[in-house]
Amino acid sequence: MRQLAKNTVCLWFNGDAEDAARFYAGTFPNSSVDAVHHAPGDYPAGRRGDVLTVEFTVMGIPCLGLNGGPGFVHSGAFSFQVATADQAETDSYWEAIVGNGGQENQCGWCQDRWGVSWQITPVALIRAITHTDQVAAKRAFDAMMTMGKIDIAAVEAAFSG
Repeated sequence: MRQLAKNTVCLWFNGDAEDAARFYAGTFPNSSVDAVHHAPGDYPAGRRGDVLTVEFTVMGIPCLGLNGGPGFVHSGAFSFQVATADQAETDSYWEAIVGNGGQENQCGWCQDRWGVSWQITPVALIRAITHTDQVAAKRAFDAMMTMGKIDIAAVEAAFSG
């Protein structure tokens, strides 16, 4: 038996935890589906033999997908934040999530088709809005506030004035 992580992110799904885990593993580096566990007996959201939990890793973070049924849904109160190096990486992850049944939100946020929130956040944006030059940082921040997917060139142009 492999060693369990001391702290694991548990995400509640309505029967499709394995699909979500496989999507994450195929989309993000350092991600994998580590184990699929079937229910040893009937439970409120399923039957004996159904996939009950899925152990998976998202960019090095251990996660557990629990097929708990329709009782809970994901909210933007929890999100994965993905720091991207450039526009191509930003576009790639954004399209993977939004283009596969997800939806676009503001300021680099989007939701996948399971309702899990993601922040696709270019490092250039973080550097700009946290810069010690507060006037330039505010210009970059104001530009970000008008965006769905982050446009790095527009953020940098706003920062530069």
